[in-house]
Amino acid sequence: MTDIEVPAAPVTPGRRPWGVARGVLKTMRPRQWVKNVLVFAAPFVGGDLLTPGIIPDLLVAFVAFSLAASGIYLVNDAKDVDADRAHPTKRFRPIAAGVVAPRLAIGVAVVLLVASVAVSLLASVPLVVVLAVYVVVQLAYCFWLKHQAVLDICIVASGFLLRAIAGGAATGILLSQWFLLVAGFGSLFMVAGKRYAEMMLAERTGAKIRRALENYTASYLRFVWALSATVLITAYCLWAFDIGEEQHNHTWSVISIVPFVIAVLRYAVDVDSGNGGEPEEIALGDRVLQVLALLWVGTLTLAVYAGVVGI
Repeated sequence: MTDIEVPAAPVTPGRRPWGVARGVLKTMRPRQWVKNVLVFAAPFVGGDLLTPGIIPDLLVAFVAFSLAASGIYLVNDAKDVDADRAHPTKRFRPIAAGVVAPRLAIGVAVVLLVASVAVSLLASVPLVVVLAVYVVVQLAYCFWLKHQAVLDICIVASGFLLRAIAGGAATGILLSQWFLLVAGFGSLFMVAGKRYAEMMLAERTGAKIRRALENYTASYLRFVWALSATVLITAYCLWAFDIGEEQHNHTWSVISIVPFVIAVLRYAVDVDSGNGGEPEEIALGDRVLQVLALLWVGTLTLAVYAGVVGI
């Protein structure tokens, strides 16, 4: 009797080693590492960016937060795999699509989070503390607090704020009150805008974007959005005048207010259209916003470093 050879089950492309590796990398969201540029903000606006030894510590902070953020993304996607499969776009994420196993994602996340703390030790102990706070808060968000009204948007906003604080922690630079106000309310402005855009998308498509949206109304999110934008612009204007006093040159600091305010209003247009997604997606997709950002950074650079370069 001839043995019947049973053909091997076909290997799903996504389960091949290279497919899994690509899926893990995609889940780590390397595009969103652009958020970690915020660690350069405090030394930049403080006029300390050219100080010898500053850049290496800032690069350490950048790498540490990139590793930590990627670990949090892996945990979040593994935790929300069922909800993501019912989402119109998140269902294509590697874990939701079955390319990456949740258990593997959690294992890689643990490695990345431990590595982020180890890397931060290369800069300073205060950076380790800030990074640890970031990790604990974000994990609490993933497992418990993401469905709590108000707390969810505040925690997401705190992620941006802690990145900005990390630059000062890594380099020992004191942070001004104006810097903290601008960073804090700027973060809240972006997060409230993102939630509002998600609500508009849910109303248009009928898709269940996230359960936290059930706790809000469009009018409430617009209130938070408008309030944070008002404080953001006011704080930045006062900060710009303060920079002018410190540098004994009001010209460039005052001029920097113009592209800053227009950029905030432009960002608001993108969000109000209901098509806004992640802040970095809006920033990378709007050419006018990019030009305004360059003008703002250029004028602020001249305001802070004009005396150094002799302008």
